[in-house]
Amino acid sequence: MLTRFALPILAMPRPAKRVVVLLVDASLCVLAVWLSYYLRLGEWIKLSGDSYWQPMWAVGVSLGLALPIFIVNGFYRAIFRYSGLSALTTVVKAIGVYGLLFATVFAAIGMDGVPRTVGLIQPMLLLLTVGASRMLARFWLGGLYRNQLKMGLPRVLIYGAGNAGRQLAGAMANSHEMVVVGFMDDDDRLHGHVLNGLAIYSPEDLEGLVASLEVTTVLLAIPSARRNRRNELIQRMLKAHVQVRTLPGVSELAQGTVSISDLRELDIDDLLGREPVTPNHILIGKNVANKVVLVTGAGGSIGSELCRQILAARPTTLVLIDQSEFSLYEIHQELTDKLGNSESTTIFPVLASVRDESRLREVLAYWKPHTVYHAAAYKHVPLVEDNPVEGIRNNTMGTLVSARVAGELGVNDFVLISTDKAVRPTNIMGASKRLAEMSLQALSSVYPNTCYSMVRFGNVLGSSGSVVPKFRRQIREGGPITLTHLEMTRYFMTIPEAAQLVIQAGAMAKGGDVFVLDMGDPVKIVDLAKRMVDLSGLTLRDELNPDGDIEIVVTGLRPGEKLFEELLIGNDPSPTSHPRIMKAHEEFLEWPVLSERIEELNLRLKYNDTASLKALLIELVSGYQPSSIPLAPTGTDSTL
Repeated sequence: MLTRFALPILAMPRPAKRVVVLLVDASLCVLAVWLSYYLRLGEWIKLSGDSYWQPMWAVGVSLGLALPIFIVNGFYRAIFRYSGLSALTTVVKAIGVYGLLFATVFAAIGMDGVPRTVGLIQPMLLLLTVGASRMLARFWLGGLYRNQLKMGLPRVLIYGAGNAGRQLAGAMANSHEMVVVGFMDDDDRLHGHVLNGLAIYSPEDLEGLVASLEVTTVLLAIPSARRNRRNELIQRMLKAHVQVRTLPGVSELAQGTVSISDLRELDIDDLLGREPVTPNHILIGKNVANKVVLVTGAGGSIGSELCRQILAARPTTLVLIDQSEFSLYEIHQELTDKLGNSESTTIFPVLASVRDESRLREVLAYWKPHTVYHAAAYKHVPLVEDNPVEGIRNNTMGTLVSARVAGELGVNDFVLISTDKAVRPTNIMGASKRLAEMSLQALSSVYPNTCYSMVRFGNVLGSSGSVVPKFRRQIREGGPITLTHLEMTRYFMTIPEAAQLVIQAGAMAKGGDVFVLDMGDPVKIVDLAKRMVDLSGLTLRDELNPDGDIEIVVTGLRPGEKLFEELLIGNDPSPTSHPRIMKAHEEFLEWPVLSERIEELNLRLKYNDTASLKALLIELVSGYQPSSIPLAPTGTDSTL
């Protein structure tokens, strides 16, 4: 019955609703006068005033005072279904003013036919009735309206009935994005109890709850859980086929209460299922703290994260070099904001190419950096394969120019960011990076005062071009997920962990070192894709499940792409003091020999001779086997 009356009210236009509320308030003024007469006289009287008592005087004064005061105080601008403590405060203040005026007229001055006590009783009754009408509107109309809005919204369970879970449920109480239908918690003492009106269930009942409560999403509100515990929970979610979202860790939530905006997709660490190693802060600070540090490629995925980690270690000066104006602007603004008003570090952006020797010499001579991290490189295999001349010029020659200038100007440490694609490469990108490594190994004896080192690692998840952002986008768009081969495997690491390990590895270098990061076990790309589909609450469409949500489509290997990546050319890595960092022993050409071959390479670059470039790379780079994709015509870059 109540719902039948409420629905037409909710459907009315706002001006009509305001008129209805005004008429209700006018009626309440009349009702309060009538009730005040009854309380004073002990009997009901007619409002027409056909006796000594003249209630219409009180009615008229009440309407003449109350309605203007209510209008001025914004009573009819409020949306009652959302009214709360602030709205009641406004009601109390407005009726307080009204009561003072009404009591002055009838209690202090007096009027024939109106008992003086009516001047005191009627404002109190009006406060009760008007306040009650607002609360009734909130719980009657507001509850119905919220129920209407939440029809069809995702129904979610919050995993964790602790402080974070309670705050999250409170923040979502009026959410128009999803509906919380209950909690789950590992503490069996809580099972069957109710928290903030929501039942607490056992995680063992998840699959049944998904069916009975129509749950589509589970929100992990356990920010203090360790990685292995999160992995156990995620495995349980996989079986239930629900979407999983999570809150950040304890350190990220330390500055305030939990809100809906804190919810995010699963961390990349959750997708990998591995526990990062705590960084050694002594190693991180060794070549960074209180020193001048320069980062090339500072606007890239790895370069920008290096800058963040370096800034946290408090260098005196951080010089950012990048040839992309936009990327350089973005990272400079971000780091400047992080630094705030602190003057402990000077951050200076430099627009420059690592291939411009005179510009680099000018910058390094002016800032005199103690440490250089060389992250500038073209890294996308298909693009570099289509543009081999530019790839070699940037990755090999740019590194050589930077390293030689650093050696000539007495830079203490020069660290090259390398890649697992440099090991027995099948593409130009990998060959160009291995040749860059060889250049540093050879230069180590030419410039003994500069400690050259290189750090080799696999794919970083979350970088531009990484499979995780790509797969997430494809899943959001309804698929298909595109893979180049079902047997494709890769080593993976998160960007922050990779950047921390690069800094630590560089601090352990003695000169000419090739460090290899322990990337854990290789991950099959198709398994990663399936895991992401399951954790999105969707199902895989294949021969066994033709009605699934997301299909995986195999597109074939791209030019220069390998099925498997390696981290070592040889098989005799040495351990270091860090559990995730190994030292490789790779053969290279001494500088007098290598320099002559580099001159040959430069000559072939000058004439864009792609075929002879690849032939020379086969001679120089151990294990380089170009793909079978046809080469561009001799004398041209394949993009021309």
